[in-house]
Amino acid sequence: MGDDPASRVYVNNKKKACADLGIYSEEYALPAETTEEELLDLIKTLNKKNDISGVLVQLPLPKHINEKTVLDTIDPKKDVDAFHPVNVGKIMVGDFDFVPCTPAGVMELIKESGIDVAGKDCVVVGRSNIVGKPQAMLLLHKNGTVTICHSKTADLAEKTRKADILVAAVGIPNFIKGDMIKPGAVVIDVGINRVAEKKLVGDVDFEEAEKVAGAITPVPGGVGPMTIAMLMRNTLKAAELNNTKGEK
Repeated sequence: MGDDPASRVYVNNKKKACADLGIYSEEYALPAETTEEELLDLIKTLNKKNDISGVLVQLPLPKHINEKTVLDTIDPKKDVDAFHPVNVGKIMVGDFDFVPCTPAGVMELIKESGIDVAGKDCVVVGRSNIVGKPQAMLLLHKNGTVTICHSKTADLAEKTRKADILVAAVGIPNFIKGDMIKPGAVVIDVGINRVAEKKLVGDVDFEEAEKVAGAITPVPGGVGPMTIAMLMRNTLKAAELNNTKGEK
């Protein structure tokens, strides 16, 4: 809804990924003044469509829309962003169909890099429902010892310097400095922040951090592409759950 430029980029990337993989997709670009009732009616229509396996609403939404109400209206079996309370609860108990795409992408990066989470000290900086909290649970499910840090954490640097695996998801450009990182640590930067001259930087000061870290993701080009890939994986899973092959 509306004309948020970052949302337009994200939606275009998702559409391109679908096209590259042969996944049929529909876009509904609604004006900012669309009412909540109109948006909910559209979601309910898509919930019932047999040829649509997954439904997502691009965030953020205009201020007159209740985000929770919108996300709660999506059919949990079509909730490819994994934001519905049913899917959030399933992540908590470790019996889930879908995982939020960014935390899922982080776990896939860790797995494909041959890093064993079991027994590692894992620190997640950020406690959002979209990234921080589910990220912590996924690391815990892999037997990591997990600490969640946030704006009220006392002596944050002391906590981050103990991390074997550090996930930065705080939304502040270059927030994590080199002296906040344990030598040899795995550093995963979830942040995407636009600074001067449209330059994209992460939550980690890359130039400082790469001198200390054993492994580190870049921004852009690190977690971002994995988020899109995990959305595609969730969509395939949704097609299997809903037995929706699509006729388009």
